[in-house]
Amino acid sequence: MMLWILLLAVPMLLGLYAQIRVSSAYAKNAQIGSSGRITGREAAEAVLASAGITDVEIVEVAGHLTDHFDPSSRRLALSSENYHGESLAALGVSAHEAGHAIQQKVGYAMMNIRQALVPMVRIASPAVFILFAFGFGFLGTFGKVLLPLAVVALVVMTLFQLVTLPVEFDASRRAKAQLVGLGIVTRDEMVGVAETLDAAALTYVAAFVSSLGNLLYLLLALSGSRRHD
Repeated sequence: MMLWILLLAVPMLLGLYAQIRVSSAYAKNAQIGSSGRITGREAAEAVLASAGITDVEIVEVAGHLTDHFDPSSRRLALSSENYHGESLAALGVSAHEAGHAIQQKVGYAMMNIRQALVPMVRIASPAVFILFAFGFGFLGTFGKVLLPLAVVALVVMTLFQLVTLPVEFDASRRAKAQLVGLGIVTRDEMVGVAETLDAAALTYVAAFVSSLGNLLYLLLALSGSRRHD
């Protein structure tokens, strides 16, 4: 019983801690303006230009920390606060997303693997919750069919989260190097940028731990149901 609790409680607590950490780090560094006084959009443009990337569209999107790069549409989306913001947090997040565009250009292997998994994740993500709920709700013959399917879906999700880790860490590494190399921020200001990006990275670690915990939990449940046959 204790193992089952740990598999669910630890990932949940880690996820909560990660969210608090990233919210705190972002809020703190969003209040610190950069000495260069350039916006997140301008920082992203500079990073892309330095890598010879001219065909990526930078757009503004609504929401808080909704920033992302879409490799399929070659579209770099920045939340309003980062698109227009001149803070260390805005520059860090914007450069990070530009880092993903650089990954695509250079053919970064882990990003290619991650993109190859996206179609499967789009099916597995909603399916895993449905299968998980109904599998435990009908632990008879019906459940015996649904639980293995839920395991397969969770394997896909866990693999995706695992591959995401090096992709995100590498994008942050590229962002930090570009921001200093291009003179967008000073080395002293990099402390705030790094704090923001490192906190954000923790959320991806938490997502992987959560997927892995759920997978192990479901495998134990499946094993237990078979022993009772």
